[in-house]
Amino acid sequence: VSDRLKPLSQTVTCSRVCSPQASLKTWLPILVWLPRYRLSWLQMDLIAGITVGLTTVPQSLAYAEVVGLPPQYGLYSAFMGGFIYCMFGTSKDVVLGPTAIMSLLCAPHVGHHPGHAVLLTFLCGVIQVIMSVLRLGFLLDHISDSVIKGFTCAAAVTIVFGQLKNILGIGEVPQQFLLQLYYTFLKIPEASENFFSLKEQCQVVYPTSDCVSMFPLARSALVVVGATFLVYFAEVWGYKPFTMTGETSQGLPPVKPPPFSEKTPNGTVLSFSQTAQSLQGGLVIVPLMGLLESIAIAKAYASQNDYRIDTNQEIFAIGLTNILGSFVSSYPVTGSFGRSAVNSQTGVCTPAGGVVTGTIVLLSLAFFMPLFHYIPKASLAAVIICSVAPMADYRVFQDLWQNCSLDLLPFLVTFLISFWEVPYGIVGGVMVSGVINIYKYKKFSHRQVVTCSSLCNYTIYPFIHLGNLMEQFKVSALLKGTTTGGGI
Repeated sequence: VSDRLKPLSQTVTCSRVCSPQASLKTWLPILVWLPRYRLSWLQMDLIAGITVGLTTVPQSLAYAEVVGLPPQYGLYSAFMGGFIYCMFGTSKDVVLGPTAIMSLLCAPHVGHHPGHAVLLTFLCGVIQVIMSVLRLGFLLDHISDSVIKGFTCAAAVTIVFGQLKNILGIGEVPQQFLLQLYYTFLKIPEASENFFSLKEQCQVVYPTSDCVSMFPLARSALVVVGATFLVYFAEVWGYKPFTMTGETSQGLPPVKPPPFSEKTPNGTVLSFSQTAQSLQGGLVIVPLMGLLESIAIAKAYASQNDYRIDTNQEIFAIGLTNILGSFVSSYPVTGSFGRSAVNSQTGVCTPAGGVVTGTIVLLSLAFFMPLFHYIPKASLAAVIICSVAPMADYRVFQDLWQNCSLDLLPFLVTFLISFWEVPYGIVGGVMVSGVINIYKYKKFSHRQVVTCSSLCNYTIYPFIHLGNLMEQFKVSALLKGTTTGGGI
């Protein structure tokens, strides 16, 4: 383990030990690496935090569009995770904040209503913290990798098609994917009069391609800034061909508790239970999928960079972030694939890089919100499409077929049904995956005792090990000699 990873490689223990000091360090991992913090780490954390911050601001503004909320809610959701995860997280690479997948999952339950989004955030956080306290992280291992891949691919396709209306400049497109697909192609002729604006944007951005290639990790920020200046000067010259983000609230979000009751336009007051019922299946799907996404990222980078994480502590950090985030009008957050990759690539040493990222988001809210009015929706749509397109990887089909053809079934069930309703797709995939697991287990359990001539009987013990979100079936044999017949 390199020097910059040693502080985090020791943040996690296999169990809660009896020593009060050790137990406190387990609950607060910052107490392990902060006393050993070095000046050289600060330099790397600053570089990583600034780079991730330049990526976070435009992506957060764009993801709010996916949820159906005003753009400032994306930034409201982007800063709390950096501060909370710095104290309670066990991975140096994970970046918490709004993501494309969480935005897609929240959209049908929020219904363009900020109050519902904030309440959903609070309840998701409570559920996640309870799971952490009860140490239920092992339940996440029972959702197979094929289900996650199927949902991820379907989410990427859904999000990309959902942003075509902003690229083409067409409106009044339904949210449901199949209807969205139909009406998008139906209204393509309406895009002809808006196409020249897209062409002009491309002509302006194209000369700056050398600049973008010089700063690939901040390309989202460069594209959005360039498009914003283009729209601003067009407005000054009285030329208004672009659809802009619109008015945004200036300043930091107010600190207030989430709305536990709601007053309708006709004066009726809805109780907490009535408001919670309107969230429906979101109280199950959103917190679970949020945990899956973040923990999968944490495990991947822990394995790559040779340190350990505590799954239950990760769940606690995400849950606490959502609970406290609901007091600053956040919608549910989780770990981001793209921004975590940027964080790792820029050489972050500790979770302190998240504090730098959170500070950049707060500065953007405090001083730059009036400029966000001029951001064209087409540029934010382009940021979203470029962020999620790699998730729809066609090679998944080939990999599943080569490794285990049976896993294609839950993948296809999840993938196809998710175009109708995402929760149904996930539930259907989990059920099919469970049936396949039972079939595989029974197939292994019928193995017979192995007899080797005059030697004793040697028994092959089957068991199922579900780890790293992937089904792995292993066979353990107690062998003292060479076995013949009855083997696997």
